[in-house]
Amino acid sequence: MKRLLLAALVPIVAQAQGATLFRNARVFDGVRVQAATDVLIDNGTVVRVGRNIPAPAGSTIVDATGKTLLPGLIDAHTHTFTRASLEQAAVFGVTTHLDQFTTLPVMKQLKAEQDSGKASARADLFSAGILITAPKGHGTQFGIPIPTLTNPADAQAFIDARIAEGSDWIKLVYDGGKTYGTTLSTLSRETLAAAIKATHMRGRIAVVHIGDETSAIEALESGADGLVHIFTDSAPSAAFVALAVSRKAFIVPTLVVSQSLEGNSAGATLLKDASFESALEEDAKVALRRTFSMGSSRAKYAHAESAVRALNRAKVPLLAGTDAPNPGTTYGASMHQEMERLVIAGLTPVEALAAATSIPATKFRIPQRGRIAAGMRADLLLVDGDPTTDITHTRAIVGVWKGGVAIDRETPRRRIAAARATAEVARARSVPPGLGDGRISDFESDTVTPRSLFGVGWIVSTDAIAGGKSTASMAVVPAGAAGTAKALEVKGTLALGAAFGWSGVMFSPGVRPMAP
Repeated sequence: MKRLLLAALVPIVAQAQGATLFRNARVFDGVRVQAATDVLIDNGTVVRVGRNIPAPAGSTIVDATGKTLLPGLIDAHTHTFTRASLEQAAVFGVTTHLDQFTTLPVMKQLKAEQDSGKASARADLFSAGILITAPKGHGTQFGIPIPTLTNPADAQAFIDARIAEGSDWIKLVYDGGKTYGTTLSTLSRETLAAAIKATHMRGRIAVVHIGDETSAIEALESGADGLVHIFTDSAPSAAFVALAVSRKAFIVPTLVVSQSLEGNSAGATLLKDASFESALEEDAKVALRRTFSMGSSRAKYAHAESAVRALNRAKVPLLAGTDAPNPGTTYGASMHQEMERLVIAGLTPVEALAAATSIPATKFRIPQRGRIAAGMRADLLLVDGDPTTDITHTRAIVGVWKGGVAIDRETPRRRIAAARATAEVARARSVPPGLGDGRISDFESDTVTPRSLFGVGWIVSTDAIAGGKSTASMAVVPAGAAGTAKALEVKGTLALGAAFGWSGVMFSPGVRPMAP
């Protein structure tokens, strides 16, 4: 047999393997903790869990003494638009994405690859597909073509169409935006109830996006199986908690995003962990530092934390979900912070681990996941230390297995390090030391297209990328300020109708658009 010590465990190239025996691990099986336990996996499946398991001939043995073996994490709230997001998730131990809204082409392509066995190096995707919203409601502002629902009488046909497209469950939007200082169209209560009933008629679950406590109560009264956010406009009422209990509903609080809504990004703290920072692309790091800018937002993170504490005391099932890639989050890495937020809000570490493994698998009806037991998929996360007593130990990742195949976690790091080195060289060449006199452009030597002394230059920017109809153009023209020869002329039309309209030009000072 082959013997593999933890010191030599990483890197492991993602490839087909024979049997692997984890020896003497602390095992969190999705529900409970087992000390000094062996786990044998083979052919993508957990074969046996116990003590002193005989090692099959030719098997790889992982000495897991002092380590904890967990089920692969399940992020119960993502928006997955690229293959790369699933690859990044797997690096951080997230082996399943429960996507709450993506485009149909993306969903269909990623699922087809998954079904044909071409997704061993990334998290698996299960998805609600297109969300159910009202005309000009939340979800329509991103420039993605979305069919909308207005009439309760149309609900069954509408839901049937989404299921035919491939939706694994149905996600509905019931949020008028008042918490965030704006006004959005939303489903009527009658339409919401009809859509939930239509979903249940087809044997699927219905989850609802809400933004305030009143909407949360009405969604549960309308039959929602779960809420995929918790409200931040008020502290939870006893009536809300009692209703969640009586309806046997589950909640995905998305606490990290709730912090971001308040204008406080906790995501940047992940970058203090060198093992996380080195495995994240620059755009992911930028996202972690961002927050929402809501103006007159009534969102208060303390309300979200209070609700989680009350719901947990009442034993309402709570699921860990990040809402990545929203501001303050990124795929995979943010799950570790979400679990920490849950613990701070009153869950025990074991309860937080269950919220990220067995509970989402059960509530979203995803078979053979979220547990370490004979017959289950060999989606596994091995970490140093004991996250069942200190949840931050989930960040000390030793290895990740998806369907029994070890995820290559080192190649992405090498690629990121090389890209960073290249960017540093480009930055050193493109940015004048001290930025000279501070000028970006003077346009004097330009013909038609404006150039800049550093950065990536000037580009036209309008709300068209978010579904708006505003236009803009730019050109270098004669007659500049203070008697100079030339100037930059900007023309545009700001069209009404977009939720946040803009028209103009933008300068990016970094080595690529939007980079600082």
